[in-house]
Amino acid sequence: MIFGKKAVMALAAVSARQVEHWAATGVVRPSIPAAGKGSRRGYSFKDLVALRVAKRLKEEGISLQKIRQILAFLRKNFPEKKEPLAELRFLTDGKDLFVLTDDPQVALNALKRQFVFSLALGEIMEGLRGELKKLAAPKEEKIMLGNSSFTVVLTPDLEDGGFRVQCREEPAAVSHGATEQEALDNIIDALQLCLEHEKDIAG
Repeated sequence: MIFGKKAVMALAAVSARQVEHWAATGVVRPSIPAAGKGSRRGYSFKDLVALRVAKRLKEEGISLQKIRQILAFLRKNFPEKKEPLAELRFLTDGKDLFVLTDDPQVALNALKRQFVFSLALGEIMEGLRGELKKLAAPKEEKIMLGNSSFTVVLTPDLEDGGFRVQCREEPAAVSHGATEQEALDNIIDALQLCLEHEKDIAG
């Protein structure tokens, strides 16, 4: 599945500035780069994991400069790792960043004798899947039009952002909105048009 910028910001808990800056500096590049003016980047699930890892490392005190340095080393020496941040495990004490090899007792690049923490990639991925499931879940709302009650279903649009909304009783009534409230306002207009059209056909 490919995600748009708004969904990336929500799922990876990063700002628009971070997404843009990390893409420009090569920290986390989108799997589908922009093809030209007006085109959009697309981020894969692995890209989201990499963004979460980069954010977590920064929170633990690792500077963006150090992250870029080790990524340059990893991409040069481990070309099979297309997205190192999403495919490797790291150790850090907040000052230095180390990469674990296949031997859990050995870290790549000068592991020092000091207390470090292990970044659990599996935990991040499971948490991200849970957030994705929660974010993508449809939500039902009741709206009133005159004396009639209708059920509408709000579904998050993970690629473009906002919400798609459709009426259960009148499936032809479909709309979209940047927010839940905007989507609800728009579906009322769409529902009115559908009902007026049905009335004209019947009458």
